[in-house]
Amino acid sequence: MILELADIRIQPGKQAEFDLAIARGVDEIISQAKGFHGYKINKGIESPERYVLMIFWETLENHTIDFRESAAFQEWRAIVGPFFAGPPVVEHFSLLAKSV
Repeated sequence: MILELADIRIQPGKQAEFDLAIARGVDEIISQAKGFHGYKINKGIESPERYVLMIFWETLENHTIDFRESAAFQEWRAIVGPFFAGPPVVEHFSLLAKSV
C-alpha cells in the first residue's frame, strides 16, 4: 500500500468552495481510478488555506502512471486546480509501522 500525500495551498477566502470541490473531485473522479484504496482530507486550523490530501493506492504506478497519465487526471485538475495558490507538493510513502 502506498500513501500519496498532497500538501495543497488555496487562494484566501475560497475555503467553502474548495471544500465542496475537493470532496466532489475525489468521490467522482479519483475513487474510480485503478488501485484506489481510500482517502482522507485534512483542513488547516492555523492555516485555513492549507489542506492535506492523503490517498491510498495499491502501487506507486497506480498513481504516477495509471491515474496521472489518464484523462481522469485532467478532469480532477479542472475541478480543483482553479483554487490552487500554487502547485501542490506531492510525495509518496510506504508504511513502516502502524498501531492497532
